[in-house]
Amino acid sequence: MKKLTAIDLFAGCGGLSQGLTEAGFCVLSAIEIDAKAASTYALNHPKTLLICEDIVEVEPRTLLNTLGLRAGELDLLAGCPPCQGFSRLRTNNGARPNRDERNGLLFEFVRFATSLRPKTLMLENVPQLAKTSVFKKFRKQLAAIGYVDQFAVLNVADYGVAQRRTRLIYVASLLGAIELAKPIPKRVSVRDCIGNLPAHGESGDQLHDMPQIRSPKVLRILSSLPKDGGSRSDLPQHLQLKCHRKTDGFRDVYGRMRWDDVAPTITSGCNNPSKGRYVHPTENRAISLREAAMLQGFPQSYCFDITHGKGAISLMIGNALPPPFIHKHGRAIIHHLTGLG
Repeated sequence: MKKLTAIDLFAGCGGLSQGLTEAGFCVLSAIEIDAKAASTYALNHPKTLLICEDIVEVEPRTLLNTLGLRAGELDLLAGCPPCQGFSRLRTNNGARPNRDERNGLLFEFVRFATSLRPKTLMLENVPQLAKTSVFKKFRKQLAAIGYVDQFAVLNVADYGVAQRRTRLIYVASLLGAIELAKPIPKRVSVRDCIGNLPAHGESGDQLHDMPQIRSPKVLRILSSLPKDGGSRSDLPQHLQLKCHRKTDGFRDVYGRMRWDDVAPTITSGCNNPSKGRYVHPTENRAISLREAAMLQGFPQSYCFDITHGKGAISLMIGNALPPPFIHKHGRAIIHHLTGLG
């Protein structure tokens, strides 16, 4: 069977495209404005036409012509518009309005859908988007041009990703009612995901071996954390930071992951023990960036240019869509389009 076609908007470093490719799609083109993320995307998806521009400046009809397609021929338009403006931290759990200018990029998705007329759509975002008037307007505009939709807030841990992460997934079709993927019966644990990696610093994988430089006090804290799930509350009083003694919140800070559980949400602070439960289950270090990428669902072979630096790479990984989550929903869309699972 000829592979179904897809276009990836707001592609980042390629998590969505990776998931779609694994599902069986041919990703024809991707759009990403950030040069470092686009460079990483190109390393891993060399056959995809990558457009490193502001999506506002990209003309959908021109893209169709470049790809040799006509309106209505594309099988799937997918993407994850920047979601920072809808996040709980940005809106104080909904207590203040979100006026982030990036929120308008959601309607770039509508603009492309209107011009390309793809058979199906997939959008992923933060759960808070579902409660906004912006999302209601988004759905209404797509319904007006014939799309029948379905959406839900789901935990990616139920779809083969070794981390706890809730996300909004939206799918729609011109062909009628469409269903979301069903959860899988067994979760993937931290041990399942990264337990067999070579020793940190000795693997020959530059991403895994990147050195971690910590102060003597932080090293004492890490070495004092109980193995396999210990947290800062387990530390002796003299090793607890003053700021931690004054608050009951942020309990995962300086916490170890548990081997036989899923990881916490992998964020852009994933290589910093002061940002969350990012300490290795048994070793006295934060997880490596390779471990973070694998816990996000990237294959071990996924390429990252280490000259971009830890900050840029951790941001790419934390912002990425988990490929196994996208894979499962991609398969559901293939089933919808072809009747084949």
